[in-house]
Amino acid sequence: MSTHSAEDVILVERARKGDRSAFDDLIARHQKRAYQFAFRLTSNPDEAADVVADSFVRVYGALGNFKQQSSFTTWLYRILTNCFLDLRKKDKSRMNVSLEATLTTPEGDLERQVESPDRTPVEESERGERERAMERAVTALPEYQRVMIVMYHAEMLSYEEIAEALDLPIGTVKSRLNRARLSLREILVRDEELFSLG
Repeated sequence: MSTHSAEDVILVERARKGDRSAFDDLIARHQKRAYQFAFRLTSNPDEAADVVADSFVRVYGALGNFKQQSSFTTWLYRILTNCFLDLRKKDKSRMNVSLEATLTTPEGDLERQVESPDRTPVEESERGERERAMERAVTALPEYQRVMIVMYHAEMLSYEEIAEALDLPIGTVKSRLNRARLSLREILVRDEELFSLG
């Protein structure tokens, strides 16, 4: 058991006994990664924050039911995934915010900027176009496939960790991940020149 997991076990036990600071510590330890995961699923900062907030509320309410047969992190991924799917069920007609959109702040409008002295403007443009195409394609996937792609490729979770987080057999995880990759490939075929999918 890693030091991180051992500390989580101690914090969970303390939180179960009513120690609010222990629960606050759990949130502090996992909030950034939870948000990153939620943002990769939603592609929207506000929705990601909502998913994380809902998840920690559910975690707090369910601490008494957590049997610690899996790590706290795995359990949290399961809850985050369920909150994301619940959000999608509530609002199927929502509009996506483009990554191209500017962000309005009190100081003025901000645009997404990428700086790299190693690439030429053409290379940077092509890389940016590939990223945008990939983001659009991942967002176009059905939610259950998007979860698989994000957990495996972005969060770098193993098949075993995904299986545990989603309460699925490893074979199902592998087949769903394969189908998600095939769906992603089909979506990206129209951008063939960007990815050399031949």
